[in-house]
Amino acid sequence: MIESCKLAGARILVLIAATFVTAAAPVRAAETAPRLNVLWICADDHAPYVMGAYGNRRVQTPNLDRLAAGGMRFDRAFCNSPVCTASRQSFITGRYPRTLGVTELSTPLPAGDVTLGDLLKEAGYDTAAFGKMHFNSPLTHGFQQRLDLADFAAALKARGKRRIPTDVRVQPPWKPFKDPARIWLNAATLPAPAVDVDMSGTYFAAHAERFLSEPHAKPFFLFVSFYEPHSPFNFPIEDRGRFDPQEFDVPRVLPSDAWQIPAIFRSLTPHEKQGIAAAYYTSVAFLDRNVGRVLAALDKSGQADHTLVIYTGDHGYLLGQHGRFEKHCSYEEAVRGALLMRCPSTVRSDSVSRALVEFIDIVPTVLDLCGVPIPSNVQGRSLRGVLTGGITTHRQQVFIEYAPNDEAAVRDDRWKLIFERGQRRRTDGYDPGLPLPGRKIRLYDLENDAHELTDVSSRPENAQRVERMLTLLAEHLRATARVPLPTIRSSKATSGSSNVLEQLDELVQPHDVTPTAR
Repeated sequence: MIESCKLAGARILVLIAATFVTAAAPVRAAETAPRLNVLWICADDHAPYVMGAYGNRRVQTPNLDRLAAGGMRFDRAFCNSPVCTASRQSFITGRYPRTLGVTELSTPLPAGDVTLGDLLKEAGYDTAAFGKMHFNSPLTHGFQQRLDLADFAAALKARGKRRIPTDVRVQPPWKPFKDPARIWLNAATLPAPAVDVDMSGTYFAAHAERFLSEPHAKPFFLFVSFYEPHSPFNFPIEDRGRFDPQEFDVPRVLPSDAWQIPAIFRSLTPHEKQGIAAAYYTSVAFLDRNVGRVLAALDKSGQADHTLVIYTGDHGYLLGQHGRFEKHCSYEEAVRGALLMRCPSTVRSDSVSRALVEFIDIVPTVLDLCGVPIPSNVQGRSLRGVLTGGITTHRQQVFIEYAPNDEAAVRDDRWKLIFERGQRRRTDGYDPGLPLPGRKIRLYDLENDAHELTDVSSRPENAQRVERMLTLLAEHLRATARVPLPTIRSSKATSGSSNVLEQLDELVQPHDVTPTAR
């Protein structure tokens, strides 16, 4: 009861604050017209470079490609943390991971923090979330209907699982970091031990179809979150053999990558790396089929023209680039995310944006388009102007942090700076197994080095740029801390530079909420 009262009070305070912030603004047509429905589809570890809409000609994603063709594709959208919990809790609240106090995998979303589900429910929406949310607690955070893997397992047990042919080789139980990487990364490209109808993705898609087929007296917000293509890159036995591993190129790894390659990946052979890529692509194809089921149900409901549809991957994923098969770092493949938005009343079809966007911008965009006040504590910025074609520039920089490795990055239109403290062993399973490197500062010229192969931080002509970006990164981490801290003063002297580096050493470490703070 006490927790419920605290949550209710927090929501009331946020909504009152939002009312005062927006009271003086002129009323837009969108606020008087019937509110848009919202359908947000999310995938786990789906990198945009493995999607036809983003230029990949090998992968099979016809449903996602049609969604992109009907709206806007964002080519430079970035997660705010390349790990599931921090990214998801950040983008569902519109606030930075450090502000939430959620920077690690196991941290629960604090009960008092308001999600998009809370805000739209308070605004009169029917809300539902089917699939992976990573709240890490029994709380539903504003979603009136909530289904996840436990519900899927119970349903499967109740109706019974279909038999699969005895001659079909399938994946063993998933035991990451206990089995060799070739096994838990599915280098053998094996299907899950199930047919399509018995997969969790199909279960969540079916419930989304049911939800969309039901009459709704109020506008709805449906969040459908698939576990694919997260390792072990699940797909049903019907999809086995869809891709030939030998058709995949193995990314080149340079000697300069050796210091940061996790030890668990170093024994992978080229053939195994090809098999991992084939399994990932197959899982993406299965994911796309379920996305198609959800979109077809929306079309059949007659609500598609009045529904904002969003598609995201929660972050990116590396498939051998820099010797890695995961996210958990600041390389482009890990932090650049898929982001598609379709809204027939607002967004021109087949449009593309190269604006720099952070995932925390999604919540204020939804609220803006739905005519719901944006709370003053939301740190994202609405993309309305980008979606309508009125503006082409959205942010000057984007910020990413991966606190479990004491790592953070700032990226602008051309340059990316990555800072790593490098003074403690990684405990996330991705330790290189080498002597600690100490503080690392890397600068990449993305205009001339899109794959981040050459660190140019030590070049004399980049000294001022490195200084400026380090200060900018430190100021951001300090300003967005859950407990506000004084702003760092930019320095020009060497002693000042050292001061900023020392502060970064502290700032990049995990600053999660404790149980007593929730």
